[in-house]
Amino acid sequence: MSSEESQQRPERSRGDARPLRQLTDPKAMRAVAHPTRLALLEALVQREPLTATEAAEVIGESPTNCAFHLRTLAKYGFVEEAGEAPGRRRPWRLKHIGFSVDTDQGDAEMSHASEALAQLLWETWLNRASMVNARRSRFEGPWLQVTSGNENLAYVTPEEAQQLLADVLEVLDRYRDRLEDPSRRPPESLPVEMLLFAFPLDATKPEA
Repeated sequence: MSSEESQQRPERSRGDARPLRQLTDPKAMRAVAHPTRLALLEALVQREPLTATEAAEVIGESPTNCAFHLRTLAKYGFVEEAGEAPGRRRPWRLKHIGFSVDTDQGDAEMSHASEALAQLLWETWLNRASMVNARRSRFEGPWLQVTSGNENLAYVTPEEAQQLLADVLEVLDRYRDRLEDPSRRPPESLPVEMLLFAFPLDATKPEA
């Protein structure tokens, strides 16, 4: 949702696919840096379109609360109404499939907004990974084998690290069309979250 703070890749489109959104507005960053709004975006990635009532059932919030946050997301260009619907139904869809954040901007307001969003995203991802790890015994067979973590260390330059990230994301991009088109998803498939972190280990050392 996917929210993609760590995916520093250019906005691109495959055919009629919706592209990633490159966030450059600190107001939009602050708007999406909210647990309920992130949860709504993730829910829409998996099962759009959704009304506020349907979204409430998915994320465990009230329909009124979801309606408010969906309108806020629409205000800042993250979602839009999904055409006409019968009765009073008001379904929503994503305008983009995921977003990326340029963390190299020198503007102080941008820097503060991107740092706050990054912190929330990391906390969300890591909390979810920890929860799944505690429930691994619920999985069986092949799903138990793939529900795991993998840590690697490589001595690389910044340029090489960027290329490694780009290479991994290119592999994951092969399955991107399944986000847009549910008919492309194999019957036995499930939504699987794959987290990718990269950072110099020196940053973890205690400050002198």
